[in-house]
Amino acid sequence: MSKEITSRAEDYSQWYNDLVLKGGLADYSAVRGCMVIKPYGFALWENMRDQLDRMFKETGHVNAYFPLFIPKSFLSKEAAHVEGFAKECAVVTHYRLKNDPNGGGVVVDPEAKLEEELIVRPTSETIIWNTYKDWIQSYRDLPILVNQWANVVRWEMRTRLFLRTAEFLWQEGHTAHATREEAITETRKMLDVYAEFVEEYMAVPVIRGVKSESERFAGAEDTYCIEALMQDGKALQAGTSHFLGQNFAKAFDVKFLTKENKLEYVWATSWGVSTRLIGALVMAHSDDQGLILPPKIAPLQVVVVPIYKGDEQKALITEKVNGIMQALKKMGISVKYDDSDNSRPGWKFAEYEMKGVPVRIAIGARDLENNVVEIARRDTKEKTSVSMEGLPEYVKNLLDEIQQNMFNKAKAYRDSHITKVDDWAGFERLLDEKGGFLAAHWDGTAETEEAIKEKTKATIRCIPLGNEAEEGKCILTGKPSTQRVLFARAY
Repeated sequence: MSKEITSRAEDYSQWYNDLVLKGGLADYSAVRGCMVIKPYGFALWENMRDQLDRMFKETGHVNAYFPLFIPKSFLSKEAAHVEGFAKECAVVTHYRLKNDPNGGGVVVDPEAKLEEELIVRPTSETIIWNTYKDWIQSYRDLPILVNQWANVVRWEMRTRLFLRTAEFLWQEGHTAHATREEAITETRKMLDVYAEFVEEYMAVPVIRGVKSESERFAGAEDTYCIEALMQDGKALQAGTSHFLGQNFAKAFDVKFLTKENKLEYVWATSWGVSTRLIGALVMAHSDDQGLILPPKIAPLQVVVVPIYKGDEQKALITEKVNGIMQALKKMGISVKYDDSDNSRPGWKFAEYEMKGVPVRIAIGARDLENNVVEIARRDTKEKTSVSMEGLPEYVKNLLDEIQQNMFNKAKAYRDSHITKVDDWAGFERLLDEKGGFLAAHWDGTAETEEAIKEKTKATIRCIPLGNEAEEGKCILTGKPSTQRVLFARAY
């Protein structure tokens, strides 16, 4: 094991930080609670973003952009919304600085106070629905299917790279519909898009569900979610899709003329995922040697490392590698030939292992004579000698195999960490000893939910979609319950 990385067993939290920093994904910023996303981390985000963007557009959505600043009065129009975000808001009060006449450096100019204070966007429902008021007059203007790629600010006191930062990147979809049914269909459709993306591209299995009332998005009638499980047995919310009902339409007086010539309020949804998904990717797959990235979204899928003595050997290897590189690129595979002289092959192997590159190809002078290469796969660390004949096809199939293997491994772990529990002592013991999702009965009250959270730090992650009806007794109060819900400690 690399001495640079703390092991998962020793300190899972430090292991995660080590991987993010040493894997070249992100760095700390001079601004407290914010992060710098490094080029390798941003390339990963771009791959995720671009695939999601394609999926959004395939379902009829278009991109737009709305202001970073929101008038404070907008936030107060939807009571639950303002209550949900008030503690996290960054507020702009002035628009100019000046030199301190007393020599104290730069100070806020008291004469440059804004007439109305501005909130730095924590989420965009309010400013978007104020805009939709001008866009929507009749049923002919509906539906509106808009998405925005943006940054948001939520003033977090306890931060962690990717998982919880004061500023983060995300997308937020905001749609407007003529009927309740249409809006609910949209909410569920986008949940399925998220689930497909996280499972198919990130190789992370998820549970689709609906949040309890206490865990809903501020201002929503229902919040649907996908929940994933990390290797330390903690859950992570990987995406949410909200049915907003007519709450924001009523707050901003957004009405439309129906086909029957009646004025009605518009129905709304919003949905989003963020750079937090990179944190999920790290924690779901990686090991004590570094990152393990799924081929479908890895910034670099294949690296070729030559092993040579002298310029003559290097030139012969390079000539052969150029043909392999061309064939791989034609297949849409991202590949790098690292023939730099400033590091030994062993150092390069460790570096690309740390960065989670799915496939490493090593080729030396003897390999050239035998017309073979050595292939190492990052997920299992297996090494195989492979003929250069048909090598591009072999690599393509191997990348598919790695992708599937990563999903299967994560799913096997997740499935083995969903446990039914019927008594309080067992509930507490399993949370400490095993973690994961505990399927337990709950009496349906917010008071019991809060009491369980206070006693154990476990929350209701979701009520799974298609949940089976089952008579039982609440894990804490013993009161009647009609179904099990999933509890877990979470990020």
